[in-house]
Amino acid sequence: MLKQRTLKSLTRAVGVGLHSGRRVEITLRPAQPDTGIVFRRVDLPEPVDIPVSALAVTDTRMASTLTQGNVKVQTVEHLMSACAGLGLDNLYVDITAEEIPILDGSAASFVFLLKSAGIVLQDRPKRFIRVKRPIEVREGEGKNLKWAKLEPYNGYKLHFEIVFDHPAVDSTGQSAEFDMGNHNYSRDIARARTFGFTKDVEMMRNNGLALGGGLDNAIVMDDYKVLNADGLRYDDEFVKHKLLDAIGDLYCIGKPFLASYSAYRSGHGMNNLLLRELLRKADAWEVVTFEDERRAPSGLARLARCAPLGAGGN
Repeated sequence: MLKQRTLKSLTRAVGVGLHSGRRVEITLRPAQPDTGIVFRRVDLPEPVDIPVSALAVTDTRMASTLTQGNVKVQTVEHLMSACAGLGLDNLYVDITAEEIPILDGSAASFVFLLKSAGIVLQDRPKRFIRVKRPIEVREGEGKNLKWAKLEPYNGYKLHFEIVFDHPAVDSTGQSAEFDMGNHNYSRDIARARTFGFTKDVEMMRNNGLALGGGLDNAIVMDDYKVLNADGLRYDDEFVKHKLLDAIGDLYCIGKPFLASYSAYRSGHGMNNLLLRELLRKADAWEVVTFEDERRAPSGLARLARCAPLGAGGN
């Protein structure tokens, strides 16, 4: 049986929110089977749980924000991406403010934290969302066109294409593809950092955004070049970060996909629109499990080979 995964033990980190600039403590804790990923605001007089779901995403400006009632948690996509990349199904995320810490601007720090805590198998079947027919959302025309779609695929792969009229971006790869079963998320995707332009920083900060951003947690560019002294981590780091974001945004549906995702100039908002469109079309998807690992798509059984619950982590 392809089993669900959670953490062996809890782990903690301290950082600042990218947009709020506020100090925040985060604690990642094991959760029982079928819990899903649940964010918990422990800074409030009464802690509030915010379970992850596509319909709980209420704000997609510059990041993905989840809301439960009047309580929210912002910038969840990098942590969600790390959870998807490591195949984690069940997790509690305790935070002491309304924004997940940005750490180094990628998912690599979250991958390190999760692996350090150890990942264990649980005695319950892992549930996938299998896409049965194409679903697509589109916006704009000509130079303003952007789209995202999901199609049937026996596995999970993603393809993303970007278009930026900027010398530093144009000199790198503009498209990238990643297959969750055949490639290595920690090595190939997780280290790609968020990026921004100096000309946008003042405007964003005047609007209360990017207050915690800087060269230590983002790729920053002026009108011509990358300003970070250490340059890029990947030759195509810009588009790989968009892939990283998409993996996190899509995991907000609450289960891993069996599908092919492709996108052109998409972002948090369009990714969430795609999930909502899929959920509206009940005949376009189904939930499946694999009692026999050998029947699972190539690579997914390998992802599931970690320690059984009660044994050592990977």
